[in-house]
Amino acid sequence: MNIEQGRTAYSAETLPDSELYIGAGWRKGARGRTAAVTNPATGRPIGDVALAEAEDLADAVAAGEAGFQSWRRMSAFQRAAILRRAAALLRERADVMARRITLEQGKPLREATAEIHFSAEVLDWFADEGRRTYGRIIPARANDVTARATMEPLGLIAGFTPWNYPVGQAVRKIAIALAAGCSIIVKVAEETPSAAVEMVRAFIDAGVPPGVLQLVYGDPAQLSAFLIACPEVRAISFTGSTAVGKTLTGLAGQHLKRCVMELGGHAPALVLADADVDAAAASLAGDKFHNAGQACISPTRLLVARGVVDRFTAAFVDRAWAVRVGNGLDATTTMGPLANARRVIALSRLVEDAVAQGARLLCGGAGGPSEHGHFFLPTVLAEVPPTARILHEEPFGPVAIINAVADVQEALIEANRLPYALAAYGWSRNATDIDAMQRHLRAGMVSLNHNGLGYPEVPFGGILDSGFGDEGGPEALREMMYTRFLSIRSPQ
Repeated sequence: MNIEQGRTAYSAETLPDSELYIGAGWRKGARGRTAAVTNPATGRPIGDVALAEAEDLADAVAAGEAGFQSWRRMSAFQRAAILRRAAALLRERADVMARRITLEQGKPLREATAEIHFSAEVLDWFADEGRRTYGRIIPARANDVTARATMEPLGLIAGFTPWNYPVGQAVRKIAIALAAGCSIIVKVAEETPSAAVEMVRAFIDAGVPPGVLQLVYGDPAQLSAFLIACPEVRAISFTGSTAVGKTLTGLAGQHLKRCVMELGGHAPALVLADADVDAAAASLAGDKFHNAGQACISPTRLLVARGVVDRFTAAFVDRAWAVRVGNGLDATTTMGPLANARRVIALSRLVEDAVAQGARLLCGGAGGPSEHGHFFLPTVLAEVPPTARILHEEPFGPVAIINAVADVQEALIEANRLPYALAAYGWSRNATDIDAMQRHLRAGMVSLNHNGLGYPEVPFGGILDSGFGDEGGPEALREMMYTRFLSIRSPQ
Protein backbone atom coordinates (compact mmCIF):
# COMPACT_ATOMS: atom_id res chain seq x y z
CA MET A 1 0.00 0.00 0.00
CA ASN A 2 2.09 2.86 -1.34
CA ILE A 3 0.40 6.25 -1.72
CA GLU A 4 3.42 7.99 -3.20
CA GLN A 5 2.76 6.43 -6.62
CA GLY A 6 1.75 8.94 -9.27
CA ARG A 7 1.12 11.99 -7.09
CA THR A 8 2.82 14.54 -9.32
CA ALA A 9 2.80 12.99 -12.78
CA TYR A 10 -0.58 14.45 -13.74
CA SER A 11 -0.73 17.49 -11.47
CA ALA A 12 -0.86 20.01 -14.31
CA GLU A 13 -3.87 18.55 -16.13
CA THR A 14 -7.05 20.68 -16.13
CA LEU A 15 -10.60 20.40 -17.44
CA PRO A 16 -12.90 22.80 -19.33
CA ASP A 17 -15.26 24.79 -17.14
CA SER A 18 -18.66 23.11 -16.75
CA GLU A 19 -21.80 25.03 -17.69
CA LEU A 20 -25.50 24.44 -17.11
CA TYR A 21 -27.55 22.83 -19.86
CA ILE A 22 -31.03 24.40 -19.87
CA GLY A 23 -33.59 24.18 -22.64
CA ALA A 24 -31.50 23.78 -25.78
CA GLY A 25 -28.27 25.47 -24.78
CA TRP A 26 -25.25 25.65 -22.51
CA ARG A 27 -24.96 28.69 -20.29
CA LYS A 28 -23.45 30.14 -17.15
CA GLY A 29 -25.54 30.75 -14.06
CA ALA A 30 -27.71 33.89 -14.06
CA ARG A 31 -25.39 35.65 -11.61
CA GLY A 32 -22.14 34.21 -12.95
CA ARG A 33 -21.27 32.40 -9.73
CA THR A 34 -18.91 29.41 -9.93
CA ALA A 35 -17.27 26.87 -7.66
CA ALA A 36 -13.84 25.31 -8.01
CA VAL A 37 -13.45 21.66 -9.02
CA THR A 38 -10.50 19.91 -7.37
CA ASN A 39 -8.51 16.83 -8.32
CA PRO A 40 -8.65 14.62 -5.19
CA ALA A 41 -5.36 12.94 -6.08
CA THR A 42 -3.44 16.22 -5.99
CA GLY A 43 -5.62 18.58 -3.98
CA ARG A 44 -5.28 21.14 -6.77
CA PRO A 45 -8.05 22.96 -8.68
CA ILE A 46 -8.64 21.70 -12.23
CA GLY A 47 -11.62 23.79 -13.36
CA ASP A 48 -14.79 25.62 -12.39
CA VAL A 49 -18.46 24.72 -12.39
CA ALA A 50 -21.34 27.14 -12.96
CA LEU A 51 -23.89 27.47 -10.15
CA ALA A 52 -27.59 27.73 -10.94
CA GLU A 53 -29.81 30.46 -9.52
CA ALA A 54 -33.58 30.54 -9.09
CA GLU A 55 -33.89 32.22 -12.49
CA ASP A 56 -32.02 29.34 -14.15
CA LEU A 57 -34.16 26.75 -12.41
CA ALA A 58 -37.38 28.51 -13.42
CA ASP A 59 -36.20 28.39 -17.04
CA ALA A 60 -35.33 24.72 -16.67
CA VAL A 61 -38.74 23.85 -15.25
CA ALA A 62 -40.53 25.67 -18.07
CA ALA A 63 -38.37 23.95 -20.68
CA GLY A 64 -38.78 20.60 -18.91
CA GLU A 65 -42.57 20.83 -18.99
CA ALA A 66 -42.51 21.68 -22.70
CA GLY A 67 -40.02 18.89 -23.33
CA PHE A 68 -42.25 16.40 -21.54
CA GLN A 69 -45.22 17.26 -23.71
CA SER A 70 -43.23 16.49 -26.88
CA TRP A 71 -41.38 13.44 -25.51
CA ARG A 72 -44.51 11.73 -24.16
CA ARG A 73 -46.10 11.91 -27.62
CA MET A 74 -43.14 10.18 -29.23
CA SER A 75 -43.65 6.42 -29.59
CA ALA A 76 -41.83 4.09 -27.24
CA PHE A 77 -40.02 2.66 -30.27
CA GLN A 78 -38.73 6.10 -31.25
CA ARG A 79 -37.63 6.85 -27.71
CA ALA A 80 -35.84 3.50 -27.51
CA ALA A 81 -33.94 4.19 -30.71
CA ILE A 82 -32.68 7.52 -29.34
CA LEU A 83 -31.61 5.96 -26.04
CA ARG A 84 -29.76 3.20 -27.87
CA ARG A 85 -27.93 5.82 -29.96
CA ALA A 86 -26.96 7.58 -26.73
CA ALA A 87 -25.60 4.28 -25.38
CA ALA A 88 -23.52 3.81 -28.51
CA LEU A 89 -22.10 7.32 -28.15
CA LEU A 90 -21.18 6.67 -24.52
CA ARG A 91 -19.18 3.67 -25.64
CA GLU A 92 -17.48 5.65 -28.42
CA ARG A 93 -16.53 8.45 -26.03
CA ALA A 94 -15.67 6.27 -23.05
CA ASP A 95 -11.98 7.19 -22.99
CA VAL A 96 -12.64 10.94 -22.75
CA MET A 97 -15.40 10.58 -20.17
CA ALA A 98 -13.47 8.09 -18.05
CA ARG A 99 -10.47 10.39 -17.83
CA ARG A 100 -12.71 13.20 -16.63
CA ILE A 101 -14.20 10.95 -13.96
CA THR A 102 -10.74 10.02 -12.71
CA LEU A 103 -9.54 13.62 -12.64
CA GLU A 104 -12.60 14.81 -10.71
CA GLN A 105 -13.49 11.82 -8.53
CA GLY A 106 -10.20 9.94 -8.21
CA LYS A 107 -11.10 6.34 -9.05
CA PRO A 108 -8.66 4.32 -11.20
CA LEU A 109 -9.06 4.84 -14.92
CA ARG A 110 -10.06 1.21 -15.47
CA GLU A 111 -12.92 1.60 -12.97
CA ALA A 112 -14.00 4.85 -14.60
CA THR A 113 -14.00 3.21 -18.02
CA ALA A 114 -16.05 0.31 -16.69
CA GLU A 115 -18.54 2.82 -15.26
CA ILE A 116 -19.12 4.31 -18.72
CA HIS A 117 -19.59 0.94 -20.40
CA PHE A 118 -21.96 -0.22 -17.66
CA SER A 119 -23.91 3.02 -18.05
CA ALA A 120 -24.32 2.22 -21.75
CA GLU A 121 -25.62 -1.22 -20.78
CA VAL A 122 -28.15 0.39 -18.44
CA LEU A 123 -29.34 2.64 -21.27
CA ASP A 124 -29.72 -0.28 -23.67
CA TRP A 125 -31.76 -2.28 -21.17
CA PHE A 126 -34.16 0.52 -20.24
CA ALA A 127 -34.52 1.55 -23.88
CA ASP A 128 -35.95 -1.89 -24.60
CA GLU A 129 -37.92 -2.13 -21.36
CA GLY A 130 -39.61 1.16 -22.18
CA ARG A 131 -41.23 -0.65 -25.12
CA ARG A 132 -42.82 -3.11 -22.69
CA THR A 133 -44.74 -0.86 -20.30
CA TYR A 134 -47.81 -2.97 -20.86
CA GLY A 135 -51.30 -2.21 -19.64
CA ARG A 136 -54.13 -4.72 -19.43
CA ILE A 137 -57.69 -5.33 -20.53
CA ILE A 138 -60.07 -5.85 -17.62
CA PRO A 139 -63.20 -7.99 -18.10
CA ALA A 140 -66.08 -5.55 -17.87
CA ARG A 141 -69.42 -6.16 -16.20
CA ALA A 142 -71.40 -5.40 -19.33
CA ASN A 143 -70.97 -6.59 -22.90
CA ASP A 144 -70.97 -3.06 -24.32
CA VAL A 145 -68.23 -1.81 -21.96
CA THR A 146 -64.48 -1.92 -22.53
CA ALA A 147 -62.26 -1.46 -19.46
CA ARG A 148 -58.53 -1.11 -19.60
CA ALA A 149 -55.58 0.13 -17.57
CA THR A 150 -52.53 1.78 -19.11
CA MET A 151 -49.19 2.96 -17.74
CA GLU A 152 -48.61 6.68 -18.30
CA PRO A 153 -45.54 8.87 -17.62
CA LEU A 154 -45.70 11.07 -14.53
CA GLY A 155 -44.17 14.19 -16.08
CA LEU A 156 -41.09 16.24 -15.26
CA ILE A 157 -38.71 14.50 -12.82
CA ALA A 158 -36.07 16.09 -10.58
CA GLY A 159 -33.05 13.83 -10.16
CA PHE A 160 -30.29 14.37 -7.61
CA THR A 161 -27.06 12.37 -7.92
CA PRO A 162 -23.89 12.09 -5.79
CA TRP A 163 -20.20 12.17 -6.67
CA ASN A 164 -19.24 8.51 -6.21
CA TYR A 165 -20.45 7.39 -9.67
CA PRO A 166 -20.69 10.68 -11.58
CA VAL A 167 -21.98 9.15 -14.81
CA GLY A 168 -23.40 5.84 -13.62
CA GLN A 169 -25.82 7.31 -11.11
CA ALA A 170 -27.00 10.04 -13.46
CA VAL A 171 -27.47 7.71 -16.43
CA ARG A 172 -29.58 5.33 -14.37
CA LYS A 173 -31.99 8.12 -13.40
CA ILE A 174 -32.03 9.53 -16.93
CA ALA A 175 -32.58 6.13 -18.54
CA ILE A 176 -35.51 5.31 -16.26
CA ALA A 177 -37.19 8.69 -16.68
CA LEU A 178 -36.77 8.91 -20.45
CA ALA A 179 -37.73 5.28 -21.08
CA ALA A 180 -40.92 5.90 -19.10
CA GLY A 181 -41.73 8.92 -21.28
CA CYS A 182 -40.82 11.58 -18.70
CA SER A 183 -38.48 14.55 -18.93
CA ILE A 184 -35.83 15.13 -16.26
CA ILE A 185 -33.71 17.84 -14.69
CA VAL A 186 -30.57 16.24 -13.25
CA LYS A 187 -28.67 17.98 -10.50
CA VAL A 188 -25.22 16.36 -10.28
CA ALA A 189 -22.56 16.89 -7.64
CA GLU A 190 -20.52 20.06 -7.94
CA GLU A 191 -17.36 18.02 -7.25
CA THR A 192 -17.80 15.97 -10.45
CA PRO A 193 -19.48 18.03 -13.19
CA SER A 194 -17.26 17.60 -16.23
CA ALA A 195 -17.96 13.96 -17.01
CA ALA A 196 -21.68 14.71 -16.68
CA VAL A 197 -21.32 17.43 -19.31
CA GLU A 198 -19.93 14.90 -21.79
CA MET A 199 -22.68 12.46 -20.84
CA VAL A 200 -25.36 15.05 -21.63
CA ARG A 201 -23.66 15.84 -24.95
CA ALA A 202 -24.05 12.18 -25.89
CA PHE A 203 -27.81 12.37 -25.29
CA ILE A 204 -28.09 15.61 -27.26
CA ASP A 205 -26.14 14.17 -30.17
CA ALA A 206 -28.32 11.05 -30.06
CA GLY A 207 -31.41 13.18 -30.70
CA VAL A 208 -32.99 13.85 -27.31
CA PRO A 209 -35.19 16.93 -27.92
CA PRO A 210 -34.69 20.25 -26.08
CA GLY A 211 -36.07 20.33 -22.56
CA VAL A 212 -36.24 16.56 -22.17
CA LEU A 213 -32.88 16.33 -20.38
CA GLN A 214 -31.32 19.26 -18.53
CA LEU A 215 -28.25 19.52 -16.31
CA VAL A 216 -27.76 21.84 -13.34
CA TYR A 217 -25.43 22.32 -10.38
CA GLY A 218 -25.59 24.56 -7.36
CA ASP A 219 -26.39 24.77 -3.68
CA PRO A 220 -28.08 21.42 -2.92
CA ALA A 221 -30.53 22.77 -0.34
CA GLN A 222 -31.64 25.70 -2.51
CA LEU A 223 -31.96 23.66 -5.69
CA SER A 224 -33.91 20.84 -4.06
CA ALA A 225 -36.27 23.22 -2.25
CA PHE A 226 -36.99 25.12 -5.46
CA LEU A 227 -37.52 22.09 -7.68
CA ILE A 228 -39.59 20.08 -5.22
CA ALA A 229 -41.95 23.02 -4.69
CA CYS A 230 -42.59 23.51 -8.42
CA PRO A 231 -45.97 22.05 -9.40
CA GLU A 232 -44.58 20.99 -12.79
CA VAL A 233 -42.12 18.63 -11.08
CA ARG A 234 -44.04 15.43 -10.43
CA ALA A 235 -41.47 13.13 -8.82
CA ILE A 236 -38.12 13.18 -7.03
CA SER A 237 -35.33 10.65 -7.49
CA PHE A 238 -32.49 11.05 -5.01
CA THR A 239 -29.32 9.10 -4.27
CA GLY A 240 -27.36 10.16 -1.23
CA SER A 241 -27.24 10.14 2.55
CA THR A 242 -30.09 9.05 4.78
CA ALA A 243 -30.15 12.41 6.57
CA VAL A 244 -30.59 14.39 3.35
CA GLY A 245 -33.03 11.82 2.00
CA LYS A 246 -35.29 12.25 5.02
CA THR A 247 -35.26 16.01 4.55
CA LEU A 248 -36.15 15.75 0.87
CA THR A 249 -38.87 13.19 1.56
CA GLY A 250 -40.40 15.62 4.05
CA LEU A 251 -40.34 18.43 1.48
CA ALA A 252 -41.83 16.17 -1.17
CA GLY A 253 -44.57 15.09 1.22
CA GLN A 254 -45.66 18.70 1.66
CA HIS A 255 -46.29 18.87 -2.09
CA LEU A 256 -47.54 15.28 -2.56
CA LYS A 257 -44.65 14.38 -4.85
CA ARG A 258 -43.70 10.79 -5.51
CA CYS A 259 -40.18 9.87 -4.33
CA VAL A 260 -37.52 7.30 -5.04
CA MET A 261 -34.92 7.39 -2.29
CA GLU A 262 -31.71 5.36 -2.62
CA LEU A 263 -30.00 6.14 0.67
CA GLY A 264 -27.18 5.00 2.91
CA GLY A 265 -26.17 1.47 3.77
CA HIS A 266 -23.94 -0.43 6.19
CA ALA A 267 -23.92 -3.77 4.45
CA PRO A 268 -23.31 -6.94 6.47
CA ALA A 269 -21.54 -9.93 4.93
CA LEU A 270 -21.94 -13.30 6.66
CA VAL A 271 -19.15 -15.85 6.16
CA LEU A 272 -20.28 -19.08 7.81
CA ALA A 273 -18.35 -22.13 8.93
CA ASP A 274 -18.57 -24.16 5.75
CA ALA A 275 -18.17 -21.25 3.30
CA ASP A 276 -15.57 -21.20 0.57
CA VAL A 277 -13.37 -18.94 2.67
CA ASP A 278 -10.83 -18.02 0.00
CA ALA A 279 -13.53 -17.17 -2.53
CA ALA A 280 -15.42 -15.13 0.07
CA ALA A 281 -12.30 -13.17 1.04
CA ALA A 282 -11.41 -12.45 -2.58
CA SER A 283 -14.93 -11.35 -3.51
CA LEU A 284 -15.59 -9.23 -0.44
CA ALA A 285 -12.19 -7.53 -0.55
CA GLY A 286 -12.69 -6.70 -4.21
CA ASP A 287 -16.10 -5.20 -3.45
CA LYS A 288 -14.88 -3.39 -0.33
CA PHE A 289 -11.97 -1.58 -1.97
CA HIS A 290 -13.67 -0.94 -5.31
CA ASN A 291 -14.09 2.83 -5.73
CA ALA A 292 -12.20 3.20 -2.43
CA GLY A 293 -15.22 1.77 -0.62
CA GLN A 294 -17.34 4.75 -1.67
CA ALA A 295 -20.41 2.75 -2.64
CA CYS A 296 -23.73 2.39 -0.84
CA ILE A 297 -23.70 -1.42 -1.24
CA SER A 298 -20.07 -1.86 -0.18
CA PRO A 299 -19.72 -4.73 2.36
CA THR A 300 -18.54 -3.28 5.68
CA ARG A 301 -19.55 -5.50 8.62
CA LEU A 302 -17.92 -8.88 7.93
CA LEU A 303 -19.46 -11.39 10.35
CA VAL A 304 -17.33 -14.52 10.25
CA ALA A 305 -17.82 -17.87 11.96
CA ARG A 306 -15.28 -18.36 14.75
CA GLY A 307 -13.98 -21.60 13.27
CA VAL A 308 -12.81 -19.88 10.08
CA VAL A 309 -12.29 -16.28 11.23
CA ASP A 310 -8.49 -16.53 11.44
CA ARG A 311 -8.19 -18.03 7.96
CA PHE A 312 -10.62 -15.53 6.48
CA THR A 313 -8.94 -12.59 8.19
CA ALA A 314 -5.50 -13.57 6.92
CA ALA A 315 -6.78 -13.92 3.36
CA PHE A 316 -8.70 -10.64 3.51
CA VAL A 317 -5.77 -8.69 4.98
CA ASP A 318 -3.48 -10.10 2.28
CA ARG A 319 -5.89 -8.69 -0.30
CA ALA A 320 -5.86 -5.31 1.45
CA TRP A 321 -2.05 -5.19 1.43
CA ALA A 322 -2.06 -6.00 -2.28
CA VAL A 323 -4.04 -2.86 -3.12
CA ARG A 324 -1.94 -0.21 -4.87
CA VAL A 325 -3.09 3.24 -3.80
CA GLY A 326 -2.29 6.21 -5.99
CA ASN A 327 -3.35 8.58 -8.72
CA GLY A 328 -6.11 6.92 -10.71
CA LEU A 329 -4.46 7.90 -14.00
CA ASP A 330 -1.47 5.70 -13.19
CA ALA A 331 -1.91 2.29 -14.84
CA THR A 332 -0.58 0.48 -11.76
CA THR A 333 -3.09 2.05 -9.35
CA THR A 334 -5.89 -0.20 -8.13
CA MET A 335 -7.45 2.24 -5.63
CA GLY A 336 -7.53 6.01 -5.90
CA PRO A 337 -8.00 8.71 -3.28
CA LEU A 338 -11.18 9.53 -1.45
CA ALA A 339 -13.32 12.09 -3.22
CA ASN A 340 -12.71 14.94 -0.81
CA ALA A 341 -10.99 15.96 2.43
CA ARG A 342 -14.25 15.58 4.38
CA ARG A 343 -14.20 11.83 3.83
CA VAL A 344 -10.61 11.51 5.06
CA ILE A 345 -11.44 13.38 8.26
CA ALA A 346 -14.64 11.39 8.87
CA LEU A 347 -12.95 8.01 8.33
CA SER A 348 -9.96 8.95 10.49
CA ARG A 349 -12.24 9.78 13.39
CA LEU A 350 -14.22 6.54 13.04
CA VAL A 351 -11.06 4.42 12.99
CA GLU A 352 -9.48 6.30 15.88
CA ASP A 353 -12.66 5.86 17.93
CA ALA A 354 -12.77 2.11 17.26
CA VAL A 355 -9.11 1.61 18.20
CA ALA A 356 -9.51 3.71 21.35
CA GLN A 357 -12.32 1.39 22.41
CA GLY A 358 -10.27 -1.76 21.93
CA ALA A 359 -10.53 -2.72 18.26
CA ARG A 360 -7.46 -4.28 16.65
CA LEU A 361 -6.04 -2.40 13.67
CA LEU A 362 -4.77 -5.08 11.27
CA CYS A 363 -3.69 -2.83 8.42
CA GLY A 364 -4.11 0.69 7.14
CA GLY A 365 -5.14 3.20 9.70
CA ALA A 366 -6.25 6.71 10.31
CA GLY A 367 -4.86 9.36 8.02
CA GLY A 368 -5.55 12.96 7.18
CA PRO A 369 -5.68 15.37 4.25
CA SER A 370 -2.29 16.28 2.86
CA GLU A 371 -0.96 18.62 0.25
CA HIS A 372 -0.80 15.67 -2.11
CA GLY A 373 -4.45 14.66 -2.06
CA HIS A 374 -7.10 12.83 -0.11
CA PHE A 375 -5.60 9.37 0.27
CA PHE A 376 -6.67 6.76 2.81
CA LEU A 377 -5.12 3.32 3.07
CA PRO A 378 -7.22 0.13 2.86
CA THR A 379 -8.03 -0.49 6.50
CA VAL A 380 -9.12 -3.62 8.36
CA LEU A 381 -10.39 -3.59 11.94
CA ALA A 382 -11.03 -6.70 14.02
CA GLU A 383 -12.78 -7.36 17.33
CA VAL A 384 -14.58 -4.06 17.14
CA PRO A 385 -16.66 -3.48 20.31
CA PRO A 386 -20.39 -2.81 19.95
CA THR A 387 -20.05 0.72 21.32
CA ALA A 388 -17.69 1.85 18.53
CA ARG A 389 -19.24 4.49 16.26
CA ILE A 390 -18.18 2.63 13.13
CA LEU A 391 -20.59 -0.19 13.98
CA HIS A 392 -23.44 2.33 13.89
CA GLU A 393 -22.39 4.88 11.26
CA GLU A 394 -21.74 4.13 7.60
CA PRO A 395 -18.00 4.69 6.98
CA PHE A 396 -18.37 5.09 3.19
CA GLY A 397 -14.73 4.38 2.56
CA PRO A 398 -12.10 1.61 2.40
CA VAL A 399 -12.59 0.34 5.96
CA ALA A 400 -13.73 -3.22 6.73
CA ILE A 401 -14.78 -4.62 10.11
CA ILE A 402 -14.17 -8.32 10.85
CA ASN A 403 -16.00 -9.64 13.91
CA ALA A 404 -16.42 -13.29 14.88
CA VAL A 405 -19.85 -14.88 15.39
CA ALA A 406 -20.86 -18.25 16.82
CA ASP A 407 -23.39 -19.31 14.20
CA VAL A 408 -25.87 -18.13 11.60
CA GLN A 409 -28.37 -17.03 14.23
CA GLU A 410 -25.91 -14.70 15.96
CA ALA A 411 -24.81 -13.41 12.58
CA LEU A 412 -28.40 -12.65 11.53
CA ILE A 413 -29.09 -10.77 14.75
CA GLU A 414 -26.08 -8.52 14.19
CA ALA A 415 -26.75 -8.17 10.47
CA ASN A 416 -30.31 -6.97 11.11
CA ARG A 417 -29.47 -4.75 14.09
CA LEU A 418 -29.12 -1.44 12.25
CA PRO A 419 -31.91 0.55 10.58
CA TYR A 420 -29.92 0.51 7.33
CA ALA A 421 -31.19 -2.22 5.03
CA LEU A 422 -29.94 -1.69 1.50
CA ALA A 423 -27.69 -4.68 0.72
CA ALA A 424 -26.55 -7.83 2.51
CA TYR A 425 -24.24 -10.66 1.54
CA GLY A 426 -23.73 -14.22 2.70
CA TRP A 427 -21.36 -17.10 2.07
CA SER A 428 -22.08 -20.75 2.89
CA ARG A 429 -22.25 -24.20 1.32
CA ASN A 430 -24.74 -25.48 3.89
CA ALA A 431 -28.31 -25.64 2.57
CA THR A 432 -29.85 -24.92 5.97
CA ASP A 433 -27.72 -21.83 6.52
CA ILE A 434 -28.35 -20.60 2.97
CA ASP A 435 -32.08 -20.99 3.57
CA ALA A 436 -31.81 -19.07 6.86
CA MET A 437 -29.96 -16.20 5.19
CA GLN A 438 -32.29 -15.92 2.21
CA ARG A 439 -35.31 -15.92 4.52
CA HIS A 440 -34.11 -13.70 7.33
CA LEU A 441 -31.50 -11.23 6.08
CA ARG A 442 -33.42 -7.95 6.23
CA ALA A 443 -32.40 -5.87 3.24
CA GLY A 444 -33.78 -4.67 -0.05
CA MET A 445 -31.10 -6.71 -1.87
CA VAL A 446 -29.45 -9.96 -0.77
CA SER A 447 -26.71 -11.81 -2.64
CA LEU A 448 -25.37 -15.19 -1.52
CA ASN A 449 -22.06 -16.78 -2.58
CA HIS A 450 -21.33 -14.00 -5.07
CA ASN A 451 -22.17 -10.36 -5.78
CA GLY A 452 -25.16 -10.28 -8.10
CA LEU A 453 -26.38 -6.76 -7.34
CA GLY A 454 -26.78 -3.69 -9.49
CA TYR A 455 -27.47 -5.11 -12.94
CA PRO A 456 -30.03 -3.08 -14.89
CA GLU A 457 -32.52 -5.95 -15.10
CA VAL A 458 -32.76 -6.55 -11.33
CA PRO A 459 -34.39 -4.41 -8.62
CA PHE A 460 -32.12 -1.92 -6.87
CA GLY A 461 -33.35 -0.32 -3.66
CA GLY A 462 -33.49 -0.53 0.09
CA ILE A 463 -35.93 -0.46 2.98
CA LEU A 464 -36.08 1.29 6.36
CA ASP A 465 -33.45 4.05 6.63
CA SER A 466 -31.94 2.96 3.31
CA GLY A 467 -34.89 4.41 1.44
CA PHE A 468 -37.69 3.16 -0.76
CA GLY A 469 -38.45 2.68 -4.42
CA ASP A 470 -36.45 0.92 -7.12
CA GLU A 471 -33.81 1.95 -9.64
CA GLY A 472 -33.52 -1.35 -11.45
CA GLY A 473 -35.68 -3.85 -13.31
CA PRO A 474 -39.23 -3.27 -14.54
CA GLU A 475 -40.07 -1.94 -11.08
CA ALA A 476 -37.96 1.16 -11.78
CA LEU A 477 -40.09 2.26 -14.72
CA ARG A 478 -43.24 1.99 -12.65
CA GLU A 479 -41.78 4.49 -10.18
CA MET A 480 -41.91 7.10 -12.96
CA MET A 481 -45.39 6.17 -14.23
CA TYR A 482 -48.95 6.05 -12.99
CA THR A 483 -51.81 3.68 -13.74
CA ARG A 484 -54.63 5.22 -15.78
CA PHE A 485 -57.96 3.40 -15.86
CA LEU A 486 -60.38 3.90 -18.75
CA SER A 487 -63.91 2.55 -19.03
CA ILE A 488 -65.87 3.10 -22.27
CA ARG A 489 -69.45 2.17 -23.02
CA SER A 490 -70.10 1.73 -26.74
CA PRO A 491 -72.61 4.23 -28.13
CA GLN A 492 -76.06 2.78 -28.83
